[in-house]
Amino acid sequence: MKDFEAVIGLEVHVQLATHSKIFAVSSTKSGAEPNTFTDPVTLALPGCLPVLNKRVLDFAIKLGLATNCKIMRESILARKHYHYPDLPKGYQISQYDKPICLAGHVNVRVGGDVKRIGLTRIHLEEDAGKSVHLDAAPISLVDLNRAGVPLVEIVSEPDIRNAEEAGAYMRQLRQIVRYLDICDGNMEEGSLRCDANVSVRKIGATEFGTKVEIKNLNSFRYVEKAIDYEIERQIGVITSGGTIVQETRLWDDVSGETRSMRSKEYADDYRYFPDPDLLPLIVDDDWIDNVRKTLPELPEQAYRRFTNTYKLDPYIVELLTEEKLVSSYFDQAVSLHNNPTSIANWITTELFGRLNKEGTNLTECPVSPENLAQLVKLIDDGTISGKIAKTVFDEMFETGGSPAHIVETKGLRQVSDSGLIREAINAVITANPEQVQSYKSGKTKVFGFFVGQVMKDTQGKVNPTLLNELLKKTLDS
Repeated sequence: MKDFEAVIGLEVHVQLATHSKIFAVSSTKSGAEPNTFTDPVTLALPGCLPVLNKRVLDFAIKLGLATNCKIMRESILARKHYHYPDLPKGYQISQYDKPICLAGHVNVRVGGDVKRIGLTRIHLEEDAGKSVHLDAAPISLVDLNRAGVPLVEIVSEPDIRNAEEAGAYMRQLRQIVRYLDICDGNMEEGSLRCDANVSVRKIGATEFGTKVEIKNLNSFRYVEKAIDYEIERQIGVITSGGTIVQETRLWDDVSGETRSMRSKEYADDYRYFPDPDLLPLIVDDDWIDNVRKTLPELPEQAYRRFTNTYKLDPYIVELLTEEKLVSSYFDQAVSLHNNPTSIANWITTELFGRLNKEGTNLTECPVSPENLAQLVKLIDDGTISGKIAKTVFDEMFETGGSPAHIVETKGLRQVSDSGLIREAINAVITANPEQVQSYKSGKTKVFGFFVGQVMKDTQGKVNPTLLNELLKKTLDS
């Protein structure tokens, strides 16, 4: 394999989060009974004309701006012909030679390095329905709920060289569409899915090898595993004296292999031509500027800001900026108490850990950013210890209560009175003469024993810094 390199391009389909379909009034909700969300346009009844959903075009422009694309002032909707039972019209409305967005790029982080992946185009299209093949009988059923659901297809340049880069690129696109609130990014439900074009060539070659398309990959893991397998398969064919056939293949997760589906179609096979029922899409500068004003801070911008402003560890920054809701939560907490490092650690350890344990997410989290900031402040000003803070946090998660109220009502305030701490130390020393002798004989590791005993006797309420200071003075004297 060291003599070859892979050349990979991805075609990513993004289901847009509109309430109605791209050319019809039916709902785009998922999970309904089959053929619930249909209408004359979706069913392709004679005489029914499509009307473009303006929000779809707004979302496409928004995505194009977020991925550094050129927004085309004129684009064309075309008919792409193929005959499947789940495509009532006998063609799919898509874009071909004049898409809405051209020539963009996204930056991805792979192994500590940043790589730019070029985008050839982003275009609009409608989804097809779903064929359901029955095992019990030699028949297939068709569900047209999904037919006409709006999609954008993001076509990358062949800039990807391995499965790791492909996975990082997919994750970055998912982050972007979720930050933009144009797609939920749920790959398991088909909101985000990918076709991978994979070829291999000898190191140093300038010509591309024959590419194979792997269809409908619906998880990051499948994308990476399918690409790894296909690279190895193609190298094996070539080194054995065989020839790669241009074809479409499917990933079989059970066998861990790709398998042949059909010979690869070419653009001419689809007989593209402009849809005579839909006018060209004309987008002026004012429209683009109005969409630009709605752009939020994007993942890459948030990553740079968190790194430069808060000086956080890169891994922690990745966790905090993976979701817009998390980055907003962090920003809110830090604005109320300026200790970004501690707040970040509480979010990425205690909060994420508890959310994962409960099988929930931040939208349903009972701990508000205000209360988390207050908890960290109580630690910083010495009101409670870090150990007690975990007890307080558990109560906050159970009740949604404020940490200050929990500390007062449960008597959890940290003891910082030197006299009381000395009393506790003297009681432990008196009760443990053998350990005192060990310490005096130079076995200083026993110091931790005394700390633990005082903490146990005071239920962990003693100020640990003050305890260590007073205990050392007492033992040394």
